This record gives sequence, structure tokens and C-alpha cells, in this order.
Amino acid sequence: MSLIGPTEKFAFTQLAGLLKPHKRRLAIAVVCMLGASAATAATAYLIKPAMDDIFIRKNLTMLQLIPLVFLAVNLINGLCQWGNDYYLKSVGLSVVAHLRQQLYNHIQDLPLSFFDRTSTGLLMSRITNDVNEIQNAVTKGFTGLIKDSLSVVGLIFVVFYQDWKLASIAILILPLAFYPLFKFGSKLRKLATKGQETMADLNVVLHETFTGSRIVKAFGMEDYEKNRFFDRNQKVLRYYLRSEWIDALSSPLMEFIGALAIAVVIGYGGYQVIQGTSTPGTFFSFLGGLLMLYRPIKSISKANSVVQKGIASTMRVYAVLGERNTLLEKPNAIELQPIQRSIDFRNVSFAYDDKMVLHDINLSVPAGQVLALAGSSGGGKTTLVNLIPRFYDVTKGAVLIDGIDVRDVKLGSLRQQIAIVTQQSFLFNDTVRNNIAYGNLNKGFKDIQWAAKAAYAYDFIQQLPYGFDTVIGEQGVMLSGGQRQRVCIARAILKDAPILILDEATSSLDSEAELEVQMALENLMRGRTTFVIAHRLSTIQKADRILVVSAGRIVEEGTHSCLLSQNGEYRRLFDIQFMRSAL
Repeated sequence: MSLIGPTEKFAFTQLAGLLKPHKRRLAIAVVCMLGASAATAATAYLIKPAMDDIFIRKNLTMLQLIPLVFLAVNLINGLCQWGNDYYLKSVGLSVVAHLRQQLYNHIQDLPLSFFDRTSTGLLMSRITNDVNEIQNAVTKGFTGLIKDSLSVVGLIFVVFYQDWKLASIAILILPLAFYPLFKFGSKLRKLATKGQETMADLNVVLHETFTGSRIVKAFGMEDYEKNRFFDRNQKVLRYYLRSEWIDALSSPLMEFIGALAIAVVIGYGGYQVIQGTSTPGTFFSFLGGLLMLYRPIKSISKANSVVQKGIASTMRVYAVLGERNTLLEKPNAIELQPIQRSIDFRNVSFAYDDKMVLHDINLSVPAGQVLALAGSSGGGKTTLVNLIPRFYDVTKGAVLIDGIDVRDVKLGSLRQQIAIVTQQSFLFNDTVRNNIAYGNLNKGFKDIQWAAKAAYAYDFIQQLPYGFDTVIGEQGVMLSGGQRQRVCIARAILKDAPILILDEATSSLDSEAELEVQMALENLMRGRTTFVIAHRLSTIQKADRILVVSAGRIVEEGTHSCLLSQNGEYRRLFDIQFMRSAL
């Protein structure tokens, strides 16, 4: 996937805008910055009276006073540095926590079509790596630029005050010191972008291989995955090494330029002292200020590198935040009441991108009916039922519940009326109790137990080490396939929704587990408007009505016995499965 980001100017504006809600703490930090910068400038200035009054004129009063002033100035400088660092870091951490939450909330609100085209690893990289780079940009980079710039201004004032001629010579060399900032900044930003993109690719590999560890081991692909990870890891290394090479070069280059300026100043300033046009105190005060001046300039170079990386990350984060939710509620959306009459598909067509998947579907399902959808893989069965909870919106036509277009109702009230059990029995790395309670967080433990009994899951749950409080591992790895599915069914039973979608809920189970799950499903379907998608036709023989979907169209309709007698597509599918089971 390629996310097209906003402009760099926009990213920088957003990075600065993140600081606005924290004006009070920023104001305290700025005051501390000013205090630290003033103290730094004062330290440079104190060199002059220390040299002239103590060492040249041998003034005992100044000998007693200047050390005390020097200690006081450095105490103020230390307190201001502490206040500046603390308040800036507190702002940075708050900003990043808010941004991470904003990003996560936005991703949660995006439609399934976004997740269809975006890898999990990429999203994880945005929330972790990119947000961390932004945190560095805010706490170390962006605010560091401000602090060091203030120090530069204060020290420039001191050196000009001491000797404007020498200062002019030194300042003429300053543009050379800033050259690496502008020369390397653009290159660092590009490398940071590439580095984070390759890091996202690395996260994709990590996510796939860890979640698919059983497949990797089953096919003996450990070495292949090691090599795949090695390739991605080496790409990340190359980009980061190039970035660090440039980052490391900027500092010694600026130090050499600074040394050049100091060499000129020592030569010219020393000549002035020898000629008697300047005092040693003035010269060494000027030289001390100049030496101090190049330290914040060097820090600005480092801070600029951090900011450039942060801007690159900000562009990627705001590219995700810029993704539009295409399944928005209408301003006048209404609450959907539990189904009373029917669910209707009127002239429904649907396309993924430009590929048409459903063609002019017309269908009416009375409330309480069990409707089965059969047909070859890729025919459009799952797509058809995904239109009911608005996982996707129709391309043409309308889906109606009791005559109300699902696009005209509040999304929360629509999905509250629907429970779904899929082939992939997704469970959280949590207790059995919490996994079942996910169906309805308002239900108590007795209701959870009742749902487990209705799903034929209560007995095996009681045999677990801690019963309902047993943590079942990622994806419910501690349970068998049939057990996982029955926990999912218990979750759906607890939700107690009037509309039920079963998407190949037993296709991955063996015959014994399928029998147990089928009994649980019969409890779940009782009294509900049910859509059953099944490859195993034996599981839908009791359905009130069966539709055969092929190439996005309904090609046959009827009961099991009726469709068998027609010798059409359903009969062909049934015979294929019968012959396979016989073998």
C-alpha cells in the first residue's frame, strides 16, 4: 500500500500545532529557556571583569564578589535548565500520548475497505515507530531549536557588546556553520522516510510470521522466513547507517568551521591586545562567548536532524489521519428498532474498486427465517451478507430493514441488532469470561454462564485450570477448534441480537466438533433472522430457504429437496461433496 502524505510544510505546521493545547507549560518552559540563555550569556560576560579586575588590577573586592556572582548565575542556569527540560518533556509526552490515541481512534473508525488494502504491520509501525520519532522531534528537536536559538541570540549580543569588529569577523563565518543544516536536512528527511517505510515492511514480516507460526513450521519454512527477515532487516540497516553517516558528519564539519572562526579571532584579537587597543579581559570574554556560541549552533544541527526525522514521521501519521471514513452516518440518522418484518435487497450491486462482485440482487428475507447461501468460492456470498451491517456500502441499490435503508440509521443501532460468527474464531488473549462478555459488557456472570451452557461450552470451560477465569492465549491457542468456535457462539448468544450471520462457522471443523458446534448453532438461531453461508451443504439442509449464488447473481432458490430435484448448480455441488465424502 502507498499512503500519499501531505506536504512537508503542512507536516511542520501540524508538528508545531501539537504544542498549542499546552501553552501554560510551554510558557514556563520558555521562561526557563530565557533564564538559561541569559545565564549562559552572563557567564561569558563575567570573564571580562574576572580577568581585568582580579588578575590585571588585583581588586580584592571583585575577588570576593565575582565568584559569588558566578555561582549564583550557574545556580540560576541549572534551575532553568531543569525547569526547561522537565516541562518540555512533559509537553512532549502529553502530545505523543494524545496523538497516539487520536491515531488509534481514527483507525478504529475507518471502514473495512481501509484494512483490506493496508497491512497490519504498517499500521503498527505508524502507531509505534513514527509516533516515537514525533515524540523525539517535540521533546528534543523542535523545542531544542527554540532553546538553542535563544542561547545563540544572547551570546551574539555579548560578543558584539565586547568587540563588534571581532564579532563581525566571526559572524561572517557563521553561514558556513549553518550550511550543513540546510545541505543535510533534506537528505536526512528523505532517508528517514525510506527508513520508516522499510521498518514498516519489517513489522509486516514480524506480524505475519508470528501470527502464522503454525503454518511456517508445518511447511518447514523457518529458513525461508529467516532469509526474508534478513533482507528486510538489512534494508533498514542500510538506510539508518546512511542517515547516521550524514548526522555524524554534520557535527565535526561544524566544529572545523568553528575552529576556523576561533583561529581567526585569536590571531586578530591577540594582535589587538598586544597593540593595547583591547584588554585581555575583553578578549577572553569575547573568546569565551564565541566558544559558547558554537555549542548551541552545534546543538541546533543535532536538533534539526531530529526535527527532519519527526517531520517525515508526521507526514506518514497524518497521511493515515487524512484517510476518510466513507461509511459516515447521515446528520438525521435514526435509531433502528429490532426487526419486525423483513430484510430486503433492492437492485443491489457492489464493486470492489472497479471489479463488480454483485449484480442486481433482489431478495426479501422475512423476519425469523433461516436463509442459507450456497455456491462456489468467490461467488459473492460473504460480500452479500457484509452489506447488512454496513461493513461496505452498496454501489447501487439499497439494503433495507423493515423498509428503512441501512444508510439512514445510526451505525451503532444497526450493528447492535446483528451478531456474527465466522469461520475464523477470533478470540482475545484474555479469560474465557471476558471473551464471552465481549458480546455484551452489561451482562453479569450468570448470563455468561447461561450463554456458555446454550453454546455447549460450559462443561469444557469448567475443566480448564481456572474455569471461566482461564487465560486462553493469543487467538485462543489453548482451546481446540471446536471449543474456540463454541466460545464465539456463546459470545453471540450473549449479545442476543435479532439478526444472525453465520459465515462458514463449521467449515474448518472435523465431524465430531462440527456436530457439537451445530447443536450450539441451533440454539443460537432459534427465533432469529439468520443468514447461513456454508460450503458443507449437509449443514444447511434444514434451512427455510436456500439461495445458490454464482458470479454475483442468485441463480437458484428453494428448499434442499426442491433444489436437488432441479438438477442444477445446487445438485452439482451436492453430488461433488457426496462423492468426496464417499471416498
